Amino acid sequence: SSDEIIKRKLLIEGNGGNDEKRIANLLRTFIKWCDLSESPEDSNVTYQKMLSTLSQCEYAMFKSEQVYNMCLKEQENYKKLNDVIADEIEKAGAHIEKSKIELQQALNVRRYKEEYDAMAKVIQQHTDRGQLQKELKSIEEELVALEETRKLQRDKLDNRRKQFYVLIASCHELQRLLKGSDLGLIIFIHYFFGTKL
Repeated sequence: SSDEIIKRKLLIEGNGGNDEKRIANLLRTFIKWCDLSESPEDSNVTYQKMLSTLSQCEYAMFKSEQVYNMCLKEQENYKKLNDVIADEIEKAGAHIEKSKIELQQALNVRRYKEEYDAMAKVIQQHTDRGQLQKELKSIEEELVALEETRKLQRDKLDNRRKQFYVLIASCHELQRLLKGSDLGLIIFIHYFFGTKL
């Protein structure tokens, strides 16, 4: 996979990209050291240089591996954050659908009230009949009940609308923070949603 290729390249080249040259030079020095007849002092100096170069290569490889592991952890953190955002978007969609239903109910209540108002006007024109008076009183009581229901639905709809705006603002803030520092985003997610990453 591409991750394995990158890992191998980092392990070979190291942080500065010079380890490949170091290893090649080390190999050439080793071959010369084996073939040439040097004094013990010169041979020991060459040997110590080779050990130093080898130590540098090992350190660079260790450092590159740590960077690679850190990148893997960051990738996992991004996946978790993506899941959190997807979940919040799904919740926002559910809130929107619920708000649509409540809005339709409020519109129905308004339409019913208008119809009852029209019926009340017709009934009031026939006040000479006792039965019509009783029906009018019943309709007026029903209108009062419907008005209370309409008020409750309207208050509930306003509350849902406010919650929806807060939720959308939170989603925008999350998207903005995704472009900023990773630490700020993680703190915001933990503080606002109580999510443990």
